[in-house]
Amino acid sequence: MVVDDQAVVRAGFAAMVDAEPDLTVVAEAGDGASAVELAAARAPDLVLMDIRMPGMDGLTATRLITGLETRPRVLVLTTFDLDEYVYEALRAGASGFLLKDAQPEELLTAVRVVAAGDGILAPGVTRRLIDTFARGGSLPPPVPAFLARLTPREREVLLHIASGRTNAEIGVELGVTTGTVKTHVNALLAKLGLRDRVQATILAYESGLIRPGGTPAL
Repeated sequence: MVVDDQAVVRAGFAAMVDAEPDLTVVAEAGDGASAVELAAARAPDLVLMDIRMPGMDGLTATRLITGLETRPRVLVLTTFDLDEYVYEALRAGASGFLLKDAQPEELLTAVRVVAAGDGILAPGVTRRLIDTFARGGSLPPPVPAFLARLTPREREVLLHIASGRTNAEIGVELGVTTGTVKTHVNALLAKLGLRDRVQATILAYESGLIRPGGTPAL
């Protein structure tokens, strides 16, 4: 489902996605309230979500949509001047952020990655997010107790995830196969009750496990 208050932008994104043989747009909405209603009725796998819209904004809509029984995944589309919303949208349940000026292939890749169950952040958005932690932004209290649920290797993998490394890169660093890394990733996500790597990264920064810039704190 494509959600954007600008009809031309919405139609453009919808046409781009619908042109792919493995992707289908099942609904379009121009505001948050309509998006929530349509998501409940049409049960999309993924929602491309604008943030700033009249009436109910994208943050509220994201929180309500990810709370539906069908648990649609949300990929937020934004511009650089909206990056102050990144953290709140991720906390609301979004699985990723992509800039509206992204190339078509980047958008389609992001749609497939998020729909497959992973998370994604545009590099520029990731830098802004980390900058927020570096400035000491308003964050929830640290929750280091979660570390006790992880094995030493799972904790190590979490550090690498929060540093932005892919499974292949983590495998090279640890001297194990990509499949083994994926097993560790799935295990730590399950133990921590997290949806994907994006949420794992947020938790690592919130808890103080890793410092802004990707430096382990412990």
